[in-house]
Amino acid sequence: MAAPREAPERRPFGRRFLTDPARLFQHNAWDNVQWSEEQEASARSKVQENSSQLLPQDKQEEYEVNAKRYWDDFYKIHENGFFKDRHWLFTEFPELAPNRNPSQNGDSVHEFSNKEESNSEWLGSGENGHCSLETRAENELNLIKSTPKICSEELATQKYSELNRSGGGFPGSSASCRILEVGCGAGNTVFPILQTNNDPGLFVYCCDFSTTAVDLVQNNAEYDSSRCFAFVHDLCNDQSPFPMPDESLDVVILIFVLSAILPEKMQSIVNRLSCLLKPGGMILLRDYGRYDLAQLRFKKGQCLSDNFYVRGDGTRVYFFTQDELHDLFTTAGLEKIQNLVDRRLQVNRGKQMTMYRVWIQCKYRKPAAPQL
Repeated sequence: MAAPREAPERRPFGRRFLTDPARLFQHNAWDNVQWSEEQEASARSKVQENSSQLLPQDKQEEYEVNAKRYWDDFYKIHENGFFKDRHWLFTEFPELAPNRNPSQNGDSVHEFSNKEESNSEWLGSGENGHCSLETRAENELNLIKSTPKICSEELATQKYSELNRSGGGFPGSSASCRILEVGCGAGNTVFPILQTNNDPGLFVYCCDFSTTAVDLVQNNAEYDSSRCFAFVHDLCNDQSPFPMPDESLDVVILIFVLSAILPEKMQSIVNRLSCLLKPGGMILLRDYGRYDLAQLRFKKGQCLSDNFYVRGDGTRVYFFTQDELHDLFTTAGLEKIQNLVDRRLQVNRGKQMTMYRVWIQCKYRKPAAPQL
């Protein structure tokens, strides 16, 4: 018999915001809101209704085949103005800047609740130890500088193969701390990390399915090719290698990206990312939770399968439970550090709207190598 699940984790700071009217008026957000049985039943009913009519199989296949084009179109339209830089990262994920003074953040938790993934227009229209080998470091820097502005998936694979054959290492091979963000978009996670984490041994990789998104990252004034390597990568292609070897990464970041993938492909993707982690390395995830406002706003005819929908712009989204994510990560051999549900009530006073957002945040670690 399966072991019983642990009770959901709750945020220790949630109650503070409920007792400070001035802060509530300023930020228009309540943290860790508890739902009544009636609210949960209502949400469940809405999901049952909007998922009662599935898209025909041929249409579903079309969205899968053309997924890259839909995301390219999304970034061509929104460029880097849609998502805000995620300075809340270092409150939620202090592992990304371990030497950082927490007071630098200000009230970053509420910055998250007001900005991250809460763009009402989109909701309305869419849902709708350092290496001392100086020569290696120099070779690596020369390689990165010689790489064309857009590193296509094929070119990244070719460069990686050439480096392995020549014994020249790989981009970031001389770094002591390596972070990969998967689904980097326009760089709104990558650039806060590069600006905030001043570890001289840090190297950040970032990839996206969309060539347009990677172009936005590489053309950003903050892009520093001596500390960062952006490349196009299709997570769903098991034959597409990453430009770094297995067991080379300290952290993998997944922020609102796993939800965009066909559910039946999620496990193989998490397995591959787990292989990239060093023993003791971590996957950090933030993504949509079941019964989030975005899920409830979908209409009939936009559902692809259980809790998986297509937006009006052709991009897709899945809404997770804690147990589903726990199973994905533990099946990949990772151990739980954190798995919590974050429910927020946001109030748009100008439009007299209340919005219940539901996100899930996870930290899962690769077991450390056994002591000999």
